[in-house]
Amino acid sequence: MANQMLRTPFERFLAYVILIVTGLVMVFPFIYMFTSSFKTSGEVVQVPPRLFPQVWQLGNYIEVLNIVPLGTQLVNTTLVTAGVVLGWIVTSVLAGYAFARLEFPGRDLLFMAYLGTLMIPFAVLIVPMYRIMVWFDWQDKLVALIVPWIFTAYGTFLLRQAFMGLPKDLEEAALIDGASRWGVLFRIALPLVGPSIATLATFGFLYAWNSFMWPLIIINSPGNKVVSQGLVDLQALYAARVDLIMAGSTLAVLPTLIAFLLAQRYFIAGVATTGLAGR
Repeated sequence: MANQMLRTPFERFLAYVILIVTGLVMVFPFIYMFTSSFKTSGEVVQVPPRLFPQVWQLGNYIEVLNIVPLGTQLVNTTLVTAGVVLGWIVTSVLAGYAFARLEFPGRDLLFMAYLGTLMIPFAVLIVPMYRIMVWFDWQDKLVALIVPWIFTAYGTFLLRQAFMGLPKDLEEAALIDGASRWGVLFRIALPLVGPSIATLATFGFLYAWNSFMWPLIIINSPGNKVVSQGLVDLQALYAARVDLIMAGSTLAVLPTLIAFLLAQRYFIAGVATTGLAGR
């Protein structure tokens, strides 16, 4: 379709130039952050700025890990992210399939109410969620960063649309052959919505890894902090050491970049085939 719209070689060349320039503009801050993490503190603030350091300073990363327990915080963030992503997948698959295939009274009304939770601002939920965490004695514990976020209306909507896009004939044939509803879900429907699950996992990873406001409220102990809190502590302690802040930011961003690069094929396929317009 795009090649048909760009009929002449000049139009295609112009489109490629615009895309390349746009991509470079978007990726340049990350490149500058990465190269600056290897500079000395003087090189980072020199005018005119240099993209690459004269001597690559690997010690910046070691110094960051010694100043802030970023290693422990990366482990905490990994555990929290894994728990949230797993929760998103399990609850969204079960709820999405139920809303797509099971008939029960008030299904559509319940689904609309469930989607309505997406319109509630997080600021409204802070106080009641904190009180619930205190009631469970989960404040200042990693479980408080996982359990409240394992349910997602967006993920339920995404998987519901994916299941609705599957032919019912496959499931009906399996039911006639004696398969249970659970068997139909896990053996037939689930493998066919793999790209949508990969998309949900990617969104969940980015959401959980970059979460900041809720950890800032519920976590106080240095040993239980996540990497987003560690970056704030690093900036508060060494605001003048931009090279150290760049090194810490690179350590925090690198896992999300790797995760997206590994899952981008499934991510694009999921967005293209899920049918977000509804069926």
